[in-house]
Amino acid sequence: MSSPFFVPVHAQPAPPPAAKAPPACATGDHRAFDFWIGHWEVTAAGQDQPTAVNRISREHGGCVIREDYTTKGGYTGMSMSFYDAARQKWHQTWMGADGSALFIEGGLNAEGAMVLSNRNPPYYQENMAINRITWTPRADGSVRQHWQSSSDGGVSWSTVFDGLYVRKLSSPAG
Repeated sequence: MSSPFFVPVHAQPAPPPAAKAPPACATGDHRAFDFWIGHWEVTAAGQDQPTAVNRISREHGGCVIREDYTTKGGYTGMSMSFYDAARQKWHQTWMGADGSALFIEGGLNAEGAMVLSNRNPPYYQENMAINRITWTPRADGSVRQHWQSSSDGGVSWSTVFDGLYVRKLSSPAG
């Protein structure tokens, strides 16, 4: 008679390896603004030399695009941009050293440029200026940023900033 306390132990087969889930922010929509990632020299329209540097990086598992901006005059600011999959919109929050803040949202247009604006709720309030910023990737690898503002509900637009982003060349190690 065998005792239940002495039942032979048999090796259990190992469970099959679980399929690794793709990173949370690895979709094409999450990568739509990757053309802006890099270390850039920024030249404002009408200038012949760069007026600022801008470092754009992907952070937090690729879920956030971080911008660190510094002008030659010492003004600094930063933004965080992210794709909201639930609403299918890109968002950007900008904060400058002067206390200026901007909250914009949008997405890619038909030409492949990223267009973000504060015209849509919850950011827009009646009679406030509408800001629209367009980042356009160019064939040579540069990016044009064109920031426009309207004080008449979008009937007419004026340029706030028009800049060309050119990848900053790394200095030789030495």
